[in-house]
Amino acid sequence: MPRCVIEVNGLIKRYGDRVAVNGVSFCVQEGEIFGLLGPNGAGKTTTLSILATLLPPDEGQVTIGGYDLVRETNQIKPLIGFVPQELALYPTLSAWDNLAFFGRIYGLRGTALKERIAAVLDLVGLRDRAGDAVRTFSGGMKRRLNIAAGLIHRPRILFLDEPTVGVDPQSRNFIFEHIERLKAEGMTILYTTHYMEEAERLCDRVAIMDEGRLLALGTPKELIGLLGGGVIYMGLAPDRMEALRPSIRALPHVRAVSIQGGRLKIETISARHALLEAIELCAAQDVPILSLEVLEPNLESVFLHLTGKRLRD
Repeated sequence: MPRCVIEVNGLIKRYGDRVAVNGVSFCVQEGEIFGLLGPNGAGKTTTLSILATLLPPDEGQVTIGGYDLVRETNQIKPLIGFVPQELALYPTLSAWDNLAFFGRIYGLRGTALKERIAAVLDLVGLRDRAGDAVRTFSGGMKRRLNIAAGLIHRPRILFLDEPTVGVDPQSRNFIFEHIERLKAEGMTILYTTHYMEEAERLCDRVAIMDEGRLLALGTPKELIGLLGGGVIYMGLAPDRMEALRPSIRALPHVRAVSIQGGRLKIETISARHALLEAIELCAAQDVPILSLEVLEPNLESVFLHLTGKRLRD
């Protein structure tokens, strides 16, 4: 059974009166891709920066590889690679020289350094551009080199903070394939994103965050299962909404009904069947439907279900 290589318990980080991370707890198992999914400002980057030893926690306990984050920071640093959202590269230096700089920080020298630079350049598909200045690279190439810099010292654990922001679809797919290859080689990866399709494709388990809190955690399949057969949002006249609510709740394919954002939120066993039943009920009682939205089960819909807002609002 996989063991937890990262354990986070009651993590809190404040910036003045604002609580950026509010009592977050989770465990990352060895060899898995664990996703932190949430909108910008959810607390994902702050959480990752604390785990990468760049920010001190205000409260809570974190262990990485069995070491305490606060008391044993120096033992943790060689175990982790961190790829920040902002590019950590020197634009006037070549790809090779950038990697040589980061490799020396980790104590690599001589032949060992040269061999490792060549290996990570091959890994991210940039060997033929090794001597070119980074400023001549496309956005996707810079992102790939950023990942190579995080891998130069062979970390056991890789932290990736929104690694596909601003890249073209071809480069994004290349990054996905590269991450999947690292997982196949046994690396543990913690991945932050606000793109639900990335989390669904890459992550073994996902923690959904919003406003500093962890709202749900599980496999993508488990989280999508929270929606059952999907959710219907139905807009009705305010004076008819509460009156019709018990009748809709009694329909065979409806699990629950509530009022959210001025609309009926209908949680279903089967969205298609429940939709037909609800439309027939409204027609029979002469209730006009003012708006209608059907959410098929996916992580984007789960986030809307949990928070009442869309992932990228």
